[in-house]
Amino acid sequence: MTGPCVVYVIDDDSSVRAALDDLLASVGIRVLTFDSTTAFLAHGMEDAPGCLVLDVRMPGQSGIDFHRRMTGLGIALPVVFITGHGDITMGVDAIKHGAIEFLTKPFNDQTLLDAIQNGIGKDRDRRRAVAESEMVRARWASLSAGEQEVARLVVQGLLNKQIASVLDVSEITVKVRRAQAMRKMDARTLPDLVRLTEKLDLDGLS
Repeated sequence: MTGPCVVYVIDDDSSVRAALDDLLASVGIRVLTFDSTTAFLAHGMEDAPGCLVLDVRMPGQSGIDFHRRMTGLGIALPVVFITGHGDITMGVDAIKHGAIEFLTKPFNDQTLLDAIQNGIGKDRDRRRAVAESEMVRARWASLSAGEQEVARLVVQGLLNKQIASVLDVSEITVKVRRAQAMRKMDARTLPDLVRLTEKLDLDGLS
């Protein structure tokens, strides 16, 4: 596993927390353990790829209920469920709601480690996609209003002459704005510009 990462373990059983702490530390994975979802929320998350190992049944809020609330709480961590009281229906439901694995105690250590590595990999991919989207948005914001107008029409497939007619400007003006938009968006070709703008909701952007 490359790069810093952190695994959060939420389980009300102290012996399980200790065992998972030892297991993950033995393979060089940083671990933070909590006895409840409340304690986890109070601590907050670090700015690093991660994965959440979540017990299904705990006093207070259950792992299942917390998992369903995560999106609303702005938590996008991949979830691996562990439980001593699960059943097939519960496991299927958890997977349907986005969990990457549902393991029944006692589980194989390697199975858990594989699931966690999968989760961290997914979170790295998500964070990379978010960072790229933010970068593209920043580039788009650097365009002038005129350059944005031209870029919108360029990606729709209009030619310079057609764009000039739509915007009621000269074709030279269109060419200048188009060149500036391509430069600021760091797009060398039209397909590059199309690919970049696909990451944006142009209809919702000014």
